[in-house]
Amino acid sequence: MAAQAGLSAPAPGPRGAPAFLPMAVSEAGPLKGTDAWQLDSPSVAEKQFSRCAVKLRALRADSGQLREELNLLFDQLLSENYNKTFYPNINIRPEDVCTLLQHASCLVPLSQEHLVIKLCQLIHHLLNQLKVIMDEQTLDVLVNYTADALKMCSTWTHSDVLLALSTVVYGNGPQCHQHLSDLLGEDGVLLLYSAPSQPNMELRRVALTCMANICLRIPGQPPLDDQYRSVCFRVFLKTLQSPRPPNTDELFYCMVIQAALKGLQCCLSGGKWKFGGGEELGSVLATLKRLMFQGAPGVNVEWPAVLYPAPLPQYEGPSAPKPAEPPKPSDPPKDAAAPGKASGNKKRKSRGKGKKTSAEESRGDDGEEDDREAVSALQKRGGREGGRGEGEALSKPSVTSLYPSWKRNSSDSEFSDSEGNAQSKLRLYHGRVRQGALHCLLAVVKGVEKRTLYGYWSSFIPDSPIGGPPPLTLLTIILKDTSPKVRACALQVLSAMLDGSRQFLAVAEDTVSPRTSYTPFSFSLATAVRELHRALSLALLAETAPQTLTQVIKCLAYLVANAPYHRLRPGLLSPLWKQMRPYVRHRDVNVRVSVLTLYGALVTTQAPLPEVQLLLRQPDSGSASGSFTPQDSALSWRQRDGVSSPSRTPVTPSQCSLHTHSPHVLRTPGEEDSSPPWLLQLCVSLVTQPREDQSDSEGMGTGGGAVLEPSPVRLEALQVMSHLVRGYFSLAQACLCEIGQVSARCLGETDPSIQLHGAKLLEELGTGIIQQYRAENNVPESSRVPMSQVVQFWSEVLSGPLNGALQNEQHPMLQTSACDTLSSILPQAFAQLPDKTQLMCITVLLGLTYSENYLVKTAAVRALGVYILFPCLREDVMFVADTANTILAALDDRSPNVRAKAAWSLGNLTDTLIVNMESVGVDFQEELSDMLLLKMLQAATRASADKDRVKSNAVRALGNLLHFLRQSQLTRSAFQRPLEDAVRALVKTVQSEATMKVRWNACYALGNAFRNPALPLDSALWSRDAFSALCHVVTSCKNFKVRIKSAAALAVPTHRGCYGDAERFSCVWHSLATALENSEDTNDFLEYRYSASLRHTLSQALLHLLSVSQPQDMPALGASLAGEEGRGIKEHLIRYIRAEEGGGEGAEGEKDTGGDSFNPQQRIGHLQQTLIRLQELKAEGEGGGEEERGKEVVVSFLEDLLKTCEELK
Repeated sequence: MAAQAGLSAPAPGPRGAPAFLPMAVSEAGPLKGTDAWQLDSPSVAEKQFSRCAVKLRALRADSGQLREELNLLFDQLLSENYNKTFYPNINIRPEDVCTLLQHASCLVPLSQEHLVIKLCQLIHHLLNQLKVIMDEQTLDVLVNYTADALKMCSTWTHSDVLLALSTVVYGNGPQCHQHLSDLLGEDGVLLLYSAPSQPNMELRRVALTCMANICLRIPGQPPLDDQYRSVCFRVFLKTLQSPRPPNTDELFYCMVIQAALKGLQCCLSGGKWKFGGGEELGSVLATLKRLMFQGAPGVNVEWPAVLYPAPLPQYEGPSAPKPAEPPKPSDPPKDAAAPGKASGNKKRKSRGKGKKTSAEESRGDDGEEDDREAVSALQKRGGREGGRGEGEALSKPSVTSLYPSWKRNSSDSEFSDSEGNAQSKLRLYHGRVRQGALHCLLAVVKGVEKRTLYGYWSSFIPDSPIGGPPPLTLLTIILKDTSPKVRACALQVLSAMLDGSRQFLAVAEDTVSPRTSYTPFSFSLATAVRELHRALSLALLAETAPQTLTQVIKCLAYLVANAPYHRLRPGLLSPLWKQMRPYVRHRDVNVRVSVLTLYGALVTTQAPLPEVQLLLRQPDSGSASGSFTPQDSALSWRQRDGVSSPSRTPVTPSQCSLHTHSPHVLRTPGEEDSSPPWLLQLCVSLVTQPREDQSDSEGMGTGGGAVLEPSPVRLEALQVMSHLVRGYFSLAQACLCEIGQVSARCLGETDPSIQLHGAKLLEELGTGIIQQYRAENNVPESSRVPMSQVVQFWSEVLSGPLNGALQNEQHPMLQTSACDTLSSILPQAFAQLPDKTQLMCITVLLGLTYSENYLVKTAAVRALGVYILFPCLREDVMFVADTANTILAALDDRSPNVRAKAAWSLGNLTDTLIVNMESVGVDFQEELSDMLLLKMLQAATRASADKDRVKSNAVRALGNLLHFLRQSQLTRSAFQRPLEDAVRALVKTVQSEATMKVRWNACYALGNAFRNPALPLDSALWSRDAFSALCHVVTSCKNFKVRIKSAAALAVPTHRGCYGDAERFSCVWHSLATALENSEDTNDFLEYRYSASLRHTLSQALLHLLSVSQPQDMPALGASLAGEEGRGIKEHLIRYIRAEEGGGEGAEGEKDTGGDSFNPQQRIGHLQQTLIRLQELKAEGEGGGEEERGKEVVVSFLEDLLKTCEELK
C-alpha cells in the first residue's frame, strides 16, 4: 500500500507510511528490476541487507577505500526490493535500519556530492519501503544531515536531498521543531524553493512535498505548531493562486499544483479551521473551485478571486461583455468539436507501465484505471449526458452531445500518436489536480463550522429553477467529469455538505409557489433540493463504475435523510424509490448495501410520510414497469418479462408467510392493502434466502452448500426492517410473527453482528406495539395488534434463542440489546405471560445488574426501571424491595452511565410508590421497610450532587420520597437529619447553575414534597430556605420553564399554615406578583413561547393564595392590590378566568398545574367561593383595624374582578 505509492508520488497521501514521497529521476535505475526480484525468496533481501549492514558498520571514516566501498554498498542496498506489499513476510528490524542510516550519515562527507545523492536515495528507499518508524535520535541525525546538505551542497543535488528530507519528516513535523526555523523561517530553504518565483519546477515540487509531509498529522500525534502551519498554508495557497509561469511545461506545472493541493489538504485535515476569517475562507474556496474544473474543455470563464457568503446564488461568468468574449458555460461550446480538444482513443484500452516517467509512477496505476474506466464508460453508455437536455454547460444540441467534449472519439482528432499520448497524459494529470482540489474541499467542509459554510452553498450547489443559465457546481463534475475517481470525490464533498444539514434545509418550502416580486429563500432552498434530486438521478442512470455508483447512492441517502419532504411538493421520492429497485440485485455488494442504506433513509425521514406510505402499499408489480439501469444488462435479464432467475426471484407478497417465493398474481385492492410491503419482503429475502448466484466472493455457507447474502447486505437489510417497523408499524404489523421468526433465526446464528441486529429488530417490534397501546396516541382498538397475538408473540420470543443472547457473556453488546428487548414488552401482555416466564425475565435482569460490563449493567438497571412501572408488578412489595436494593447498589457504580440509568430507575420506582400510596393506601406504605426508604432517601441525596444527568432524576426521586414518607417515619430520629439533608439538596439544586432541566425538576420535586401533609412546613427550619429559593427563581430565572415549575410549587400547599407567618406569606405573594408583571420580559425568543403558560400558572397561584389567606395577611394583600401592582394583576386575572391564555406548555402533563382543566364558569365559581370566605373573615387582635381595611380592599378587588368577568361573558 504505502510502499507502492511511495515510489515517486509528488505529494503525501494516505496516512499509512511515507508513501507519496517523490523520487528523483536518478532513482529510476536501481529500481527498474523490480519484477525480476519478485521471484526471489524474501530471505534474499534480508540476507543482503544484513551483509551490507555488517560491512557498512565496519567501515571507518579514515578507511583508504571508503568512497569505493560506500559506493558499492549503497548500490547493493538500492538494488534490493524491500516492498512489503510484495514481500509481507520480510523481517528487517527498524532499529537496524536506523543504526545503518545513522552510521552511513557519519561516513559520507558533504563534499562527496555523488555519495550524498546515493545516501539520500537510500534514506528514501529504506524508510519508504520498510515503513520504518524512526526513533528520536535517528530523526534528529537525518534531519541535521539533510539540512546541512541543503546549505553546503550544490544546487543540482538538492532535489535528491529534499526527497530524503521529505521522507524523514513524513508525519514527524512536530518532532522536528528545533529545525523548523531553518526550514520554514523567513529565509528558510523550503520557502526559497517553494516560492512561485522558483524557476526549477522539480525543486519547487519536491520542496512543496517536503512542506506537506511536515504538516501531515499522524493519528495520535500532536499537530504542527500553528505558527509553522500558517506559514505552510500561505505558501500552498499562494502556489495555487499563482498563474503558470511562461515557458513551463503543463505536465510539470500540474505536478507542482498536486503537491500544493496535498499540502493544503494536510494543513486543513484533522481539526477546525484556523486560518483567518471569511476573506481567507472565501479565497480558499474560490481557488479550489477553479481547480475543480482544471483542464475541463469548454470551461472558459474568469473565476472570482474570493467567494463571499450570500443568500443569493453567485454564479461564475465572463468578466466583462467584450466583443471577443469566450462562450458562456450555458452556450454550446464551440471548441467542443475543434481539433485539439479531442483526446482518448477508443481502441486503446490501457497503456503499458513502461511508458511512465518516474515522476508519475506512484499513482500511475490510478491513472491507468481512470483512463480504462473512462474509455469503457464511453463504449458502454455512449457518454454521460443522457437526460441532461436543459442546456447544461459543456453540452451541445446534437447527436454528439451525448459525449462530453473531452471524451470524443479519436477519429475526430488531428493528433499524431505521440501527440495523442501526450494529450492523454495531460488529461490524466488534470484529473489528478481536480481530484486533489476536491480532497481539499472535503477537508474544508469537515473543518469549517456548518453554519459558516451554509453561506457558500450557492457556489457549489445550484439553487435556481431549471432553465436558467447553468452554473458550474459540484453537480457539473458529478455528471460530466470523465474520471470516476473525480466524480466519486465530488460526491463525497456533496455528501459531507449534506450531512448534518437538516436544520438548515428545514427552512425549504415550495408547497405554494411564491407570488412576490422576489424569490424567498425558502423557495430557493427547495429548488436546490429538487435540483439535487434531478442531477443525482441522472448520475445514477449514467454511472457504471461500481465505486462511484456507490457514492451516488450514498449521497442520495444523505439528501433524503436531511431534506424536509413534508414541506415540499410530493413527487420527489416516488421516482427515486422506483429507480432504486433494480439496484438491490446489483452484482457489486457495496452497491447493494448502499441501496439498502438509501431505502433505510427513505423510511426514516419524517416518518410516517404520506408519499412513502403510498409507495410501501404499492404491490410488487410496480417494479415490473422497467426502471432498470440502462448500462447494466446483467440487471435486466433477472426480471425481464416476468421471468426471473431462481437466485434473484423477487419475494412476492403472501398473506401468511414472508419466506415463500410464490408466483406473482393479481390482487384485489383489499388484498393488496393486507399484503406486506414490498420492501419488507425484500429485506426478509435478503436476510433468510440463499443466494444461488455466487458472483460475490463473500457469503455465509449453510449446511446444504447454499450461500446467503454477504454479511454487510444482511445487516443493512435488518437495519431497514428496524427503520420500517419504527416508522411504519401499522404496515408492518400484519407480519408480526414472520418478522419475529426472522429475528429468532438471526439470534440463532453464530455471527454476533447478525444476532445483535436481530435483537434490535425485536426491540423495535416491542416498542411499536407499546406505542399502539398508549392512550395518548388514540389508535383505534381495531387497528392495534390483538392482545392475544402480542402474548403469543412474546411467548415464542422468550422461549426461543433470546435466552441464549441474554446469557452470552462473550458478547456484551448482544446482552445489552437483549436486555433492551426485554424492556420493550407491552405491560398488559407481560401480565398474561405464564408465571415462570415472568419470573425468568425478572431473575435474568436482576442477575445481569451484577455484570462486570457497564453496558450490560446499564441496560439491566434500565429494564428494571421499566418493569417497576408495570401494573402487575408494582404492587408486589418483594419485587419493589429487590429492585430498590439493586438500584441502590448501581447508584454507587463507578460508571456515570450506570449511575445515570440507576437514578432514572429510582425515579420510576418512587413514581410507583406514589401510585401505590394513592391506589393501595396505607397498607402498602406499612409493608415497605422503613430502613429501605431511609437508604433510598440517603442515596438520592448523594446522587443529587453527582453529574447533571444523574442529578436530574435524583431530585425527582427525592421529591417523590418526601411525598411518600408517613408521619410515623418523619417523627423518628433516624429520619430527621436525612430529611433535612434531602430538602437542602433540593434547595441547593434550585439555586445552582446546573442545567435548566435539573433546576425545573428540583422545583417540581419541592412542589411534590409540599403535597405531604405530614411535613412540618410551618415550623421546620429548612422550610424557610425552600420558600425563599422558589421565590427567588420565580422572579429572576431566565428560563421560563423553571419559573413555571417554581410558581406551581408555591401554589401546592393546601393550608395557610404551610406558608408560615404573615411575612413569609407576603414574600410569596409579592414574588408571584412581580413575576406576573415581568412575564413578558425576555431577550430569548425561544423562552417567549412559554410566557402565556407562565402567566397562566402565576395567575392560578395568586388566586390560590387569596383562597387560603387569613386576616393577618390582609394588610399586605390590600396594599398590593390597591396600587399599580393591583391593576396589572387584575388584567392578568381577567384573562386567566376567561381562559384567554392556556397553560399547556408549562404543564407537560404533570399534576402540578391543578386547575388547567377548569373552564371559565368553574373558575368564576371558585372565585365566588373565595370572595364569600373572605367576606366572612373577622379581624382579631390589636391590628384589627388595619386588617379590616386590608380586607375591604381585597374584597372590593374581587367583587370588581367578578363583575368585570361576568360583563365580558
